[in-house]
Amino acid sequence: MSAPVALAGVTFNTALAAASTIVAVAFGLSTLDRWLRRRRPHELAWTIAMALFAVASLALWWAEGRGWTNGSFRIFFTFGAIVNVPWLGLGTVYLLVGQRAGNATMRGLLLFTGFAIGVVLTTPIRGQIDPTTLPTGSDHFNALPRILAAVGSSVPALIIFGGAAWSAWRVLRGGTPALTSAATRQVKSTRKLAVGNILIAAGAAILSASGTFSGRLGADRSFAITLLVGIVVLFAGFLVASNATHSTISVRSAAPSR
Repeated sequence: MSAPVALAGVTFNTALAAASTIVAVAFGLSTLDRWLRRRRPHELAWTIAMALFAVASLALWWAEGRGWTNGSFRIFFTFGAIVNVPWLGLGTVYLLVGQRAGNATMRGLLLFTGFAIGVVLTTPIRGQIDPTTLPTGSDHFNALPRILAAVGSSVPALIIFGGAAWSAWRVLRGGTPALTSAATRQVKSTRKLAVGNILIAAGAAILSASGTFSGRLGADRSFAITLLVGIVVLFAGFLVASNATHSTISVRSAAPSR
């Protein structure tokens, strides 16, 4: 009786990972289309983030269907735990602070991304990877990859969550959703922008909460569920907020806009 139960669990996890990949690709294509038409840098940052999410989801999809290996673990850890959320955070910096601050952040993020990829690809893996269970960094990596994962997931998530929550609060009070005049956006619908920002904040929180559910659902299931739900909520927030503003030109720089 145990074999069919295990097979059913793997099948469900595989379906969740496949759905996450599809949503991430759809999200990325939407932001890529907008960037190609409007050349707003936050949309390029989100496109890169969604490409990284898609790679992580593909690694999870493959591993749930074929079994975890050293290679799939390295790919999932790199793109799923370290480098994807920072690129979403870069989009928030462009939106709230402006292009100059965004460009400076992007240069640092490129260095961080390259360094993180190099570290995870070259760090020895301790012990044997269990093909049936999601590996964890604490079991198989030394301190540096785990520190990079902690920084790459927590700091940008706080920026996304805090920026979206602050922007929603400002809009509801009749203020501008940007922190500086270098990131001016003209609001067409206060209600839509507030709802979109609330959804973006919720999506960031969900993506950061996978460990909370692992005790009840298991690590594989919790990651698959939170990845899918988080991506869907973020995509919904993007779609709502994208129709709530249009760009204006700042005297200091061209302002990105949803």
